[in-house]
Amino acid sequence: MNWTDEGLILGGRRFGEGGLILDVLTKTKGRRSGLVYGGASRARRAQYEAGNTVSLSWTGRLEEQLGRFDVAESTRERASRVLDDAGALSAISAVTTLLRGALDEGDAAGSALYEATTILLDQIEAREVWPALYVRWELGLLSALGFGLDLEECALSGANDGLTHVSPKTGRAVRGSEAEEYVNRLLRLPGFLVTPGAPLGVDDIADGLALTGYFIEARVFNGMNRAVPAQRAQLVARLLKRV
Repeated sequence: MNWTDEGLILGGRRFGEGGLILDVLTKTKGRRSGLVYGGASRARRAQYEAGNTVSLSWTGRLEEQLGRFDVAESTRERASRVLDDAGALSAISAVTTLLRGALDEGDAAGSALYEATTILLDQIEAREVWPALYVRWELGLLSALGFGLDLEECALSGANDGLTHVSPKTGRAVRGSEAEEYVNRLLRLPGFLVTPGAPLGVDDIADGLALTGYFIEARVFNGMNRAVPAQRAQLVARLLKRV
């Protein structure tokens, strides 16, 4: 069996003498792994940095078994472009390790995330907009994994305006004014996630990251008995420091 696709490199691990087992988020096949002969060599190391986009072919006996990757070329090298930007490198690491931890081999949800993830990483140097894009990307991650939040209307009244909080139990938006006695148990919903053009400050980014982070931990990683990758917490600290 064989197929050809475009893929975003999520990471890799050494295998034997100079081999590399590469984890890739492909455009049409979800998250996939394959052995690259000689992939751990110094000459080829830069090509296989996490965050790069490559053209590749997979060959194997069965789809569920480890096959072999032949990587034709890098179509987009991102890490090498931002080597002097610790924040950008931290962002690449957080995005790729979250995907690597949240997606199983062959998970079809990965392909639904492919375009949004490459767009996000292509904007990595746009410091004025990237934090908000990242929060939206985490919402998309939750949705693709089947844990999407309902931010369209108030869970209590059905109203679609004045939404200020989200229930940690249901993932549904509510008006804080209609849940006054419970409001301290709710997660804050920043305006930019529900209203285009809403003011955007450091507190809004912090609230957005707290919101998505809660559900990523509670619904995604806790369900797999895994910890959220530490790279996310490192990125959050950087984002809140610079916005």
